[in-house]
Amino acid sequence: MNTEHQNEEQQELENQTENQVESRENNTELSAEEQLKEELAKEKDKFLRLFAEFENYKKRTTKERIELFKTANQDVLQSMLPILDDFDRAMIEISKSGEKVLVEGVQLIHNKLKDTLASKGLELVEVKIGDAFDADFAEAVTQIPAPSDDLKGKIVDIVEKGYKLGDKIIRYPKVVTGC
Repeated sequence: MNTEHQNEEQQELENQTENQVESRENNTELSAEEQLKEELAKEKDKFLRLFAEFENYKKRTTKERIELFKTANQDVLQSMLPILDDFDRAMIEISKSGEKVLVEGVQLIHNKLKDTLASKGLELVEVKIGDAFDADFAEAVTQIPAPSDDLKGKIVDIVEKGYKLGDKIIRYPKVVTGC
């Protein structure tokens, strides 16, 4: 009986060992499956981050390209501003001469120049005498005693016109303020 009992115990131990081996194999398979799932999740996360980064890059470069096109003419237009100022002064002096044909001819050329510059995006910065002085939109050259109390802290004279290209001011108007 003892041998039978020993055989049974031995058989039971073998069965337990086989069950443990099968259990370990199943755990190894599950852990391998879990590992693959984790790796897949990591790769998905990496892909999504890379995709988002690329989308941000595309948006940024598109915005930069649009800004570049808007301000590509800035240097040329800035160099044309003194010429436009001289032309404005010449128009004032020619108007005083009283020669109607000369005034009309120069006025046509003046308008053509202004229209061409406007078609390239150049706009006049609107400031008027009597407006409140705002350092964000004008440059104060000097202060003088205000001719009247209502002009204190306001624009008394415009020395030089200001211009902007799109939304960017490329030359601030130079003004005299009252104190």
